[in-house]
Amino acid sequence: MSMVVNNSVQSQPSQQLIFLIGFMGCGKSTLGKKVAKKTGYSFIDLDELIVNKIGMSISTYFETYSEASFRAVEQQILHSLKDQTNTIVATGGGAPCYFDNMDWMNQHGKTIYIKLTPKALLSRLSQKEVETRPLIAGKSAEQLLEFITTKLEERIPYYSRAEFIYDGLQSNQKDLIKQIVL
Repeated sequence: MSMVVNNSVQSQPSQQLIFLIGFMGCGKSTLGKKVAKKTGYSFIDLDELIVNKIGMSISTYFETYSEASFRAVEQQILHSLKDQTNTIVATGGGAPCYFDNMDWMNQHGKTIYIKLTPKALLSRLSQKEVETRPLIAGKSAEQLLEFITTKLEERIPYYSRAEFIYDGLQSNQKDLIKQIVL
């Protein structure tokens, strides 16, 4: 059984802008940093870029300006990465689901969806993350599982448009590295 599924027959130029997408807690940043180190690629965490640009936490920005305003800033910063090469970008969990972001990422690099079940995602989210991430702050474990399940169902149509699907439970870093350096 193949651990990484190719959703596309198109080939990408060797410019190698890699977008890791998936739900919060799936390991985009953790895995992205490890794979970048092993491949010699640069690593960018889109949420960290946004925090640096807006000068406040994402939670504070959500509370102050709204999620819609945040998504507009997110898109602007995502599009600013178009000239990056040999770079792995960990997107926010919602980034592929707004505006033309998923189409744009597919046009400007490889997209890899790190797929996990709702229960696996729940087990990976630490208490600190539950307190600081604006969409899940203050939820009990039961509420959080229900939220993850519902939100994941909404986002799967976007995530599944990724060029590659990486099984976050069954695959290993070598599988991901092979997809990145192809």
